[in-house]
Amino acid sequence: MPAARRELDFPAYPEEVAVLRRVLQRHLRLWGLPHVVDAAQLCATELVTNVICHVGTGGPVTLATSLRDTQLRLELRDPAMDSVPIPAKPTPDDETGRGLLRVAATAANWGVDLRDNGKTTWVELATGLDSATAHAGGGRVTAAEALLILYRQQQHRTLHVDSPLSVAMLEDVATHLIHDVLHWLESHGFDRDTMLARAEACLEDEVAATPR
Repeated sequence: MPAARRELDFPAYPEEVAVLRRVLQRHLRLWGLPHVVDAAQLCATELVTNVICHVGTGGPVTLATSLRDTQLRLELRDPAMDSVPIPAKPTPDDETGRGLLRVAATAANWGVDLRDNGKTTWVELATGLDSATAHAGGGRVTAAEALLILYRQQQHRTLHVDSPLSVAMLEDVATHLIHDVLHWLESHGFDRDTMLARAEACLEDEVAATPR
């Protein structure tokens, strides 16, 4: 699936953080990266909170999300150049000051770029992808998507797809493909409920065997 760069402008208010987390979750699931959602939400939350605490509330900020090779990159832009994020050294009794330490512990890399109109604080998160066009689900997901694209080409009698297919389009193709497979099973004397149950059991076994 295409992972086009996304940007979200919003004012740096605490109540915007929940909206930001929902948007991140939606984008990453569409990109096939649901396993990176928690880490991305944590980093984005801490970066925005840092701006609110050290720059001030209500200022304009922009969160950009993109894939850089096999890593997910989050960039938070704000207009303040005189407030560079630096990890604190809190004592065990301190209730604050651990946000950037959590970011550093979660991200594969992070840093700050100063610009004429402000600064960009960025983090890069490991995705587990083998390449920028691979899928976190591995070869099965890659093969399934290729099959869906071929099936759509057959439906429309085309030899190629001019542009990347959206998740919604592939969902519709998958529905029709499953429908046709069920027809094929019944036409050859198989019980569709039994076959669906077997497929679900195989998936559950695979999930249970996957290291966490």
